[in-house]
Amino acid sequence: MSSKNVEEILECVIQGDRVDSAEAAILFNEADLYMLGQAANVIREYRHPENRVTFVVDRNINYTNVCVNQCAFCAFYKDLDSAESYLLLTQDILKKVDEAVSAGATQIMLQGGLYPGLDITYYIELFEAIKREHDITIHSLSAPEILHIAKNSCLTVRETLATLNEAGLDSLPGAGAEILSDKTRSRISPKKISTTQWLSIMEAAHEMGLYTTATMMFGVGEDIDERIAHLTKIRALQDKTGKVRGFIPWTFMPGKTDVGGTETSAEDYLRTLAISRIFLDNVENIQGSWLTQGEAVGQMSLFFGANDLGSTMLEENVVRATGVQNRMNVKKIVRLINKCGFTPAKRDTQYKVIKKYAAEC
Repeated sequence: MSSKNVEEILECVIQGDRVDSAEAAILFNEADLYMLGQAANVIREYRHPENRVTFVVDRNINYTNVCVNQCAFCAFYKDLDSAESYLLLTQDILKKVDEAVSAGATQIMLQGGLYPGLDITYYIELFEAIKREHDITIHSLSAPEILHIAKNSCLTVRETLATLNEAGLDSLPGAGAEILSDKTRSRISPKKISTTQWLSIMEAAHEMGLYTTATMMFGVGEDIDERIAHLTKIRALQDKTGKVRGFIPWTFMPGKTDVGGTETSAEDYLRTLAISRIFLDNVENIQGSWLTQGEAVGQMSLFFGANDLGSTMLEENVVRATGVQNRMNVKKIVRLINKCGFTPAKRDTQYKVIKKYAAEC
């Protein structure tokens, strides 16, 4: 137990001190929401004094909806024998990439279910074909996909990552983390990789020079201690490797899932976002989520520690499968950022600014 109260903890945070897990628990359970937002905002302003909010233009291509994991929190997956199941061919995906590049995308995110027997040759052919036609970043494949490919190809994780990197894989998204607590994972995704496996795969990628992002899906019945443990594991990984480019906390959407339940509140989202900024003192970029929270709360996230609004997502199917239909484009995201008093900037996967947008009159 920490001997400090909320005010003392936040004062130490503003002075640059690191929060421990006991202090994070106090902030979760006792801190006023707006005090948290103010502290997170001070840290964001310190780390990003240019008053800029970034976003990326990309396309999230779900190459298959077939998945052997059958996670209870997922409304997207189908069984192999379902009439609605699919596996996209390289030529189909290339058409989607062509459309994305024409729309100004700088990044392609390829993610899918764990298709039975699908080995590394599919991905080698796909990545090489994309790179032959376009100079675009392939920010793709979650840790569960990497392990699935490795097993189907009789390769180690490191051999799989090295081969995919050579074929064109540039970086990995942090998907598949959900909550890094096997207590909750055993309930919502018992067939999925463990906490240790997720961390091990991400660390292996980092050691090979591949950068990643990290995520947290919350509001699925986990307790506050599990959220803090998740953040602690991400911070420890970043302390060790320094190759987590950004952190994206997002809320579980219960629609059409086996887990079901009630969507967590905007207040809970903003509280968790702010504490993520405060706790992850070694992660430069924290992303707000308009996709799950909608435009208004997405804007509010910019005052609770977020310096990035993620992607315009020219295509997105997993969250949409739950019934959530939030949509975005460049014009809209620029307007949303402008209205909050920030300078909008289009970035690439490395968070380098490509284009700045003028303030609205």
